[in-house]
Amino acid sequence: MGLPESAGIQADGPQYGPHGGSSAGNVVPMPTRRGWGQDAISFEHAEPCRDPGRHRSCAGRWRGIISLGYGPDGKRRRRKVSGPTKTVVQERLKQLHDDIDAGVRAKPGYTVRKAADDWLKDAMNGRDAKTISKNEYVLAPLLVELGSTKLRDLSAGAVSDALAAMARTYSTAAVSMAHSALTRAITHAQARDLASRNVSALITTPKGQRGRPSKSLTRVQAAALLAVSSGTMRAYITLCLTTGIRTEEARALTWQHVDFGDPDASPPRPASVAVWRSVRATGDTKTEKSRRTLALPRLAAGALRAHRERQDKDRATAGQDWQDNGLVFTTRRGKPIDASNVRKQFKVACRAAGIEGTWTPRELRHSFVSLLSEHGTLVEEIARLAGHSSTRTTEVVYRQELRPVLTTGAEAMDKLFTTTP
Repeated sequence: MGLPESAGIQADGPQYGPHGGSSAGNVVPMPTRRGWGQDAISFEHAEPCRDPGRHRSCAGRWRGIISLGYGPDGKRRRRKVSGPTKTVVQERLKQLHDDIDAGVRAKPGYTVRKAADDWLKDAMNGRDAKTISKNEYVLAPLLVELGSTKLRDLSAGAVSDALAAMARTYSTAAVSMAHSALTRAITHAQARDLASRNVSALITTPKGQRGRPSKSLTRVQAAALLAVSSGTMRAYITLCLTTGIRTEEARALTWQHVDFGDPDASPPRPASVAVWRSVRATGDTKTEKSRRTLALPRLAAGALRAHRERQDKDRATAGQDWQDNGLVFTTRRGKPIDASNVRKQFKVACRAAGIEGTWTPRELRHSFVSLLSEHGTLVEEIARLAGHSSTRTTEVVYRQELRPVLTTGAEAMDKLFTTTP
């Protein structure tokens, strides 16, 4: 049987009363019934009471409670806090009143980690698994510092300190992404009335460590790479290097989006590739401007023709085991190639070409931008060919060597690479 309403809170079982005797209750009874929004503060004993007046030497904890009237089910609604001293409880009751006035419904124990988990589960639902995993990865260092902090107690200073600690070992990009994820997680909590303000939004992201800068192949290195590559990777490397399409776009490319052209048509129809898809979860390209149709340099068109002939032979050899999905780049049984296999084969090709250092397939796109710039192509035209949303991306992210220019795309590549496959 619970305590009378005037007692303020209900007991969980026989405990020591306020005056040292064993009792069904564990608080000092209130003399009158509290009204809506009124507070009750009492001491909950863990052992017999030693100080009935102030409980300074008593083992136990101070409890505070606010009555919020009755809910739709007829049950009385209460919000509770606790603390080691009466002063702490009074402060927490005051904060609880502020939260109630602001419409915040979060329980006192709602932590930053719980807010991050809720955001990843709810707001990120339906997003690509790689996107969710990336956000989990960048949030991890911050949650080490802030995860156990109650969201209501989170301060701008604590967020700033956690970001500064992360910046000492992580790249600027990772720190920026982590800060953004934390801000969005708290915003998600705000939208659910679980936070009153977003202290993360008040902080400026610190600069982290410099990551490995992207590199660009020189013309000599590019020619050497094309000379030693063979099979599927020759077509893959040639296409990415001479058109600048992203590796995620190349892996999603289908034969129906490759047009080998018709020089005898009136007017002649050039060979082209329609970049309309990617391997992203939605199948869309990165941006709207990434959807583009590019003329194929003769070198790329020749490499793709040879590749299609090889694929036709692979299809005949595989027979019923062939997985027909219409993709340009596949395994010998028609299955899609994954990014890890492309990276491995690309490293093998770079070593065979005598190109030192660590290189990744995405740097073929950087090389495309730099080689066009070296040839004198306008940065605006390079941005359009690469599908960049603005020339700033071309200049800041992909810039290796940019100069004012006159000509573009397929014509430039035909002059750079005159060798036929």
